[in-house]
Order: sequence, then structure tokens, then C-alpha cells
Amino acid sequence: MGLGREQIVEIFDDPVYMPGAKVVSLKHIRNDGTYPLKDIGEIIVRKGDVGYVRDIGTFLQQFYIYAVEWVERGTIVGMRGKELKPYEPLTPQKGATP
Repeated sequence: MGLGREQIVEIFDDPVYMPGAKVVSLKHIRNDGTYPLKDIGEIIVRKGDVGYVRDIGTFLQQFYIYAVEWVERGTIVGMRGKELKPYEPLTPQKGATP
């Protein structure tokens, strides 16, 4: 019987995002003290920001960490796959004029 803390080991599967993938943040990310030149608690990525996966690493031999470059913010932040979604460009509605 487990302790209820078991989590899926992501690295048994392929990464969700590959380098170059365009992604959107699903949540605000605040500096926990590991990001230099920013105050602790300062928002470094906002929900809805668009960025590009630069690299993929692992954490605790369980999780993928995606190094995402947030071009408009001039930052690179490591994020979990569950904090991201694929970018989907807006498509015009049928019959809409540009």
C-alpha cells in the first residue's frame, strides 16, 4: 500500500515538448530565490506569456524540466510540462474579414 505521494515518473516517456516548440504559460511564475537579479516573490513569467523551449533537463530523475525562453521578458525559466501548453495561433473565423 502506498503513502499517497507516488507520482508518475515522466522520464519513462518521451518529453511533451522538444527544443524550438512554441509554448504558453498556464500560470504566473514567481521568483523563489533561485532567479538572479529579481526580488523573491517577483513575477518572472505571467500566465499567457508565449515562449520557446530551448532545452530539456530532468529533476530528481523523475520529471522533465523545460528551459523556456520568454523573449518579451528577456528571461529563461525552467518549467514543468504541466505549467505549459502548446501555442495555438489565432485563426480567423469563417466569413470574418481581416
